[in-house]
Amino acid sequence: MTNTMIPDLQHVQLPGQIDCDSPFPAIFQAGAKLEQDMELVAVWFRTHRQAILDLLAQRGALLLRGLPIHSDQDFDLVMRSLDQENFSYAGSLSNAVRHNRTERVFTANEAPPDVEIYFHHEMAQTPVFPSKLAFYCEQAPTVGGATPLCRSDALLSEMAEQIPEFVQRCDELGLRYTNVMPASADLASGQGRSWRSTLSADTKERAAGRLAGLGYEFEWLPDDSLKATTPVLPAIRELPDGRRVFFNQLIAAFKGWQDARNQANKSVCFGDGSALADEDMETVCAISEELAFDLPWVAGDIALVDNFLVMHGRRPFEGQRCVLASLLA
Repeated sequence: MTNTMIPDLQHVQLPGQIDCDSPFPAIFQAGAKLEQDMELVAVWFRTHRQAILDLLAQRGALLLRGLPIHSDQDFDLVMRSLDQENFSYAGSLSNAVRHNRTERVFTANEAPPDVEIYFHHEMAQTPVFPSKLAFYCEQAPTVGGATPLCRSDALLSEMAEQIPEFVQRCDELGLRYTNVMPASADLASGQGRSWRSTLSADTKERAAGRLAGLGYEFEWLPDDSLKATTPVLPAIRELPDGRRVFFNQLIAAFKGWQDARNQANKSVCFGDGSALADEDMETVCAISEELAFDLPWVAGDIALVDNFLVMHGRRPFEGQRCVLASLLA
């Protein structure tokens, strides 16, 4: 255990951390000063906000363990103490079913426990996405339920070595995603948010207007579901410090967008409409798993994730699991 540059935290290690110049993710245990008093914790976050955000941008993900966080209200207080603009889930274009607990805090994807949520950058399948996200473990599952994390810069670097032509096509062509949104919420699907909720529209006319304004192509289906295809979106982005990242929802869409309305391997294509080769996708998925750290939740944990640098997902689980989320613009 060694001291960090942020006071009152001790740097610890867990089995399976990934070597990305430094151990990934960065994991910390709260010192005795922070273990009891939430008001003191809020002051601490406000005081050291910039150091926390700087370290997050550098390392990609931070796990904070041992803080006296016992409720959604405590988590909300932490997020407000970071003094960053809230990214409202209600106003997003995400297709996952979630429910707000507070203005800033909502449930993570409520797909059934046997459904795996594959690697993705939050909302990278839409033109509007948050820069950072935070998770709070209210209840850890009995078995499984880890949140896998993967550094997208490391993933892209390894992809460039193994499948350079695929990386070039991603870079030059971008990606388009297609999803069929139900008329009412489908709780059995990880992509089950209704078009009314997704688009904050109570009529087809308003839904169509929002999609048209964002450059989507769309089609109304006989059962009142809505098939929507995004404009061309980047598959690779360059961060301000020059690092290039595989910023997209390619893995999640290709492997996981499977339900009564959607066929996963048809849900994403290159920007010119050409198909993704199965063998390339198998390589991408294999590399991402080699670089994955499965974050093992303990009740009270908070994880901060840089959405531009790190992909995340959810492993299947048994028992009750409740992980809450909050997004920063």
